[in-house]
Amino acid sequence: MSNRSISLTDALYEYLLETSLREPPVLRALREETLRMSQRSMQISPEQGQFMALLVRLIGARRCIEVGTYTGYSALAVALALPADGKLITCDVSAEWTAVGRRIWREAGVESRIELRLKPALETLDELLAAGEAGRFDFAFVDADKTNYANYVERLLKLIRPNGLIAIDNTLSLSGVPVFEEETANARAIRELNEALKGDQRVDLAMLSVGEGLTLLRKRPT
Repeated sequence: MSNRSISLTDALYEYLLETSLREPPVLRALREETLRMSQRSMQISPEQGQFMALLVRLIGARRCIEVGTYTGYSALAVALALPADGKLITCDVSAEWTAVGRRIWREAGVESRIELRLKPALETLDELLAAGEAGRFDFAFVDADKTNYANYVERLLKLIRPNGLIAIDNTLSLSGVPVFEEETANARAIRELNEALKGDQRVDLAMLSVGEGLTLLRKRPT
């Protein structure tokens, strides 16, 4: 027994992967291709992708939103967990990076479940709200420009249904550096969001030491 979370040594992390990771070949291929890219640190870990897929299945999600796509690993993990008629709207501004994911989404047979919107995510979220989509989504994942995290969360709290989930990445560290040890705009934005969410009575909250910190928000029924 322990009264705090354990630290993961390299050996323990390898054991975690060896004994629990069920990564489909298409996800592994996408992860390995991304690891050869210059911005590979933007990739989520495979166990985080598996955890999010489990959350999607647990809540019976059918409609999801992702803010920040990169090469599409998290989008693919979520899409594979959706039913055949499920839909993921994913937001990014890079045609180059998302082209990697689109190719493998097609190979995985889930391209029809993923709607990529190549424009600033705030525009897409505002368009969804204007189209009457408030309360019609089950799950959202945020992993994009950190200085807009608070803006993304505010819109997603309107788009997500009561009892729906929002997962927020990088709430503990950025590229391996704890957010409380940096004075960058990104780190300050994360700290401010963390402080605001702790007292936000619209949600139930859990911050997990998964990846670089994953905060889960459950939207409370009004």
